Amino acid sequence: MSTEVQPFSAPETVDFPYRAISRGAIWSIVFFVFALIGLVPTFAPLLVLAIPGIIFAAVGLRSIARYPDEYSGYGLAMFGLVACSLLFFGGVGQNVYIYLTEVPDGYERVQFYELQADAKEQDQPTETAIAIDGKPVFLKGYIHPSSGSGMLRQFILVPDLGTCCFGGQPRSSDMIEVKLPPGQTVRANLLKRKLAGQFHVNRIAQKKADFDHAIFYKMQVDQFK
Repeated sequence: MSTEVQPFSAPETVDFPYRAISRGAIWSIVFFVFALIGLVPTFAPLLVLAIPGIIFAAVGLRSIARYPDEYSGYGLAMFGLVACSLLFFGGVGQNVYIYLTEVPDGYERVQFYELQADAKEQDQPTETAIAIDGKPVFLKGYIHPSSGSGMLRQFILVPDLGTCCFGGQPRSSDMIEVKLPPGQTVRANLLKRKLAGQFHVNRIAQKKADFDHAIFYKMQVDQFK
């Protein structure tokens, strides 16, 4: 009795083709993460980063549809598209609503740049500053670090983070000396502050310690955030 020996057969090969994750899908998530910071009012301009996130997600979906054997990441790209779209339109809508409702009744909105003298001209109070002297106004700005640390009852307000922390000594028309209502304080940090109160132009510019230039403006605050 003989046993027939069966020859070994070649093993079947199973293909696991490698497909790269679409770069568009990856970049859409990266832009989404950075755009999320824009939900903080101080960093609202970062919401615009959701737009390239939408574009990259669309490019990624197109690449995956055209070359399904080369690219993967459909779910990632779709998430990026939906998330960036919701973030942009939702974030913009939120900021528009805040802008339209943030000024208390009886106060006039004033943009800080309207109080700043032209950098190429002599530093002096602007026409807008003189026009609102003694009036109730609403404006925004940042606490200058030289105002102190911890809880403050008064501080120097400057228009932006550049002037606040990276622009050296602010000019006289870049500063407002702010006093809060009696018994109230605010924590010193880099968040944008919203103030409503009586604005005044100093008849004689006031010199403050730790500042090279005298201050033209002051404000007695009634409400703040």
